[in-house]
Amino acid sequence: MSPTTPATTSGETLLQRVVLPRPADPTAVRALYLDERPGTTLAPVEPLPGEKDRPLSLTVSTIGGRRTRILDRTGVTVPAANEVSFGAYFNAFAAGYWRAWSTLTAVELRLDLEGSGRVDVYRTKADGSQIVVAGEVVSGRRRVTLELDLRPFEDGGWYWFDLSTDDAELTLHGGGWHAPHDAPGRAAVVVGMPTFNRPADCVATLTALGSDPQVLEAVTAVILPDQGTRKVRDETGYEQAAAALGDRLRIIDQPNLGGSGGYARIMYEVLHGTGPHAGGIDCEQVLYMDDDILLEPESVLRAVAFSRFAREPMLVGGQMLSLQARSQLSTMGEVVDRNQFLWRPAPDTEAHHDLAARTLRQTRWLHRRVDVDYNAWWMCLIPRRAAEQLGLPLPLFIKWDDAEYGLRARAAGFRTATVPGVAIWHMSFIEKDDSSDWQAYFHYRNRLVAAALHGPDDPRAMLKETFKRTLRHLMLMEYSAVALQIKGFTDFLAGPEALFPKLPVVLDEIRALRAQYDDGRPLDSATEVPLADLDALGAQLFPEPPAGRVRAAVGLARGVLRNLRTPDPSLRDRPQRNVPWRNAQWFVLAGLDSATVSTPDGRGVTFRRRDPAMFRQMVAESFRLHRAVAADWEGLRARYRAAAPTLTGKDGWKQIFE
Repeated sequence: MSPTTPATTSGETLLQRVVLPRPADPTAVRALYLDERPGTTLAPVEPLPGEKDRPLSLTVSTIGGRRTRILDRTGVTVPAANEVSFGAYFNAFAAGYWRAWSTLTAVELRLDLEGSGRVDVYRTKADGSQIVVAGEVVSGRRRVTLELDLRPFEDGGWYWFDLSTDDAELTLHGGGWHAPHDAPGRAAVVVGMPTFNRPADCVATLTALGSDPQVLEAVTAVILPDQGTRKVRDETGYEQAAAALGDRLRIIDQPNLGGSGGYARIMYEVLHGTGPHAGGIDCEQVLYMDDDILLEPESVLRAVAFSRFAREPMLVGGQMLSLQARSQLSTMGEVVDRNQFLWRPAPDTEAHHDLAARTLRQTRWLHRRVDVDYNAWWMCLIPRRAAEQLGLPLPLFIKWDDAEYGLRARAAGFRTATVPGVAIWHMSFIEKDDSSDWQAYFHYRNRLVAAALHGPDDPRAMLKETFKRTLRHLMLMEYSAVALQIKGFTDFLAGPEALFPKLPVVLDEIRALRAQYDDGRPLDSATEVPLADLDALGAQLFPEPPAGRVRAAVGLARGVLRNLRTPDPSLRDRPQRNVPWRNAQWFVLAGLDSATVSTPDGRGVTFRRRDPAMFRQMVAESFRLHRAVAADWEGLRARYRAAAPTLTGKDGWKQIFE
């Protein structure tokens, strides 16, 4: 390549490379990189949210019958008489996000092609409408550069390109989306990944980081607070992974302080430094990642590039793909309901969207830009400038630390963008319900802490919602969850002074508390208790949910009355029925005196028994605590806000770390 020939897959102008799936990836994962469906298909175009009654429109997709040949991570060959679209999750360009948050008004598509065929470029509007932009005929070996305008993407939309052939094949040796000029600032990212007893996952992520030379050029350090008893250093493959990272890798052994303690340690080392890094670490960006992920290394470069070209310093979040079903986009973006003060998916998005079943080009809602309040720390980049102003995470152990940090950042003028095409694979939430297990304590306490710092002036809507959860837990015979809620409210009322002292000991406290209740002591199988007497038909029939508010209210009233009556003594040692997790709804369990309920992951069951005395006591105590929080809300807010600099500052965390 001559000095004047623009690079296609590297350089200071690079925004994102064209990348291909790895050899070990399942077949369905190809749909995240390429749209290569065989034959001519009529594909339904999904209506936008709010248009569900509108008839489905049809779009024709003429994709060649044979699969493309993937050469390596950046190269692919399209056989003769074929067409393949790069309008897929990892290779289309999310122009609406760059239009909204970056300084760029144009981008360049650069492709290194060889053979015979065509390249055609398309864009979409925010409603998914497709528009042809440009096309070129390719013959022989040549570099194609197309300048593309970002101005039409105010509300959203994507760019992508297709390759097609006639009687000869066409090979893409490499390609990328580039800025017209070099990126401001420097790429100097510190990757931080706290871990607790997931050494194999950590080694896999370290290996992925070290496998890509361009990623290594951008990474100045990898900080791994190891809080577990099964150490990463002892895992098979660690030595090879560590060798690739060299002196960038720093493992810090510390007690289990939860995710917030691990992420705080990373930020502490970056900003303040200890040991050999007492002078600080070369860092412009801090990239938080979970330990239980599968990494697409390209996402690191994209997050850094988005941060460098951002109009103002901002947090850059990666989206979550499902580790169980890897073609599924689990989370498009998240917001916080300021009234009930509860996180939720961004409006008009769909959880667990399968991109192998409905591609990017077929799914209209994916083309609208989605704005967020925060990004979960499965992958989130924080500029050093923002970290210096915002400080460290709160000492919350787990839950709400990432959401609170995003709200804190927003209040200080640092926005967050969750960017499509920047993503990791993470364990989906479909196999767990952490609002009812030992994590329930952290959901309740930390939600109150975050609300005191950033929430509503009037907490009634939030407290009404949490008390409804009290009743739901009790209908489900989840007495341990209510006990943890009561403890969470009690510890919140103790004030911010209790947060740091609780950090190293609270996990043991809540596990001991939960173990006192039937639903907190899972069994391996329902066969460990006597079988229910229901016949096969009756055991598989369950009541339908009450339709409408009136019937739901009547059902709730009946459930409460039943909870006040003495249960059948014969059903204390023998479950009245066995209930699969998907059927474990309040209107089912409220009508039973005992039941085995399978766990969300299907690995065990809990044997739950109705207890009227416990029901009365817990309702009364929960109600008392809700009233106490409501009565002293202004005072509690003032205390937590006054303590925030200590909770997020160097000195508060220093006593924990050093």
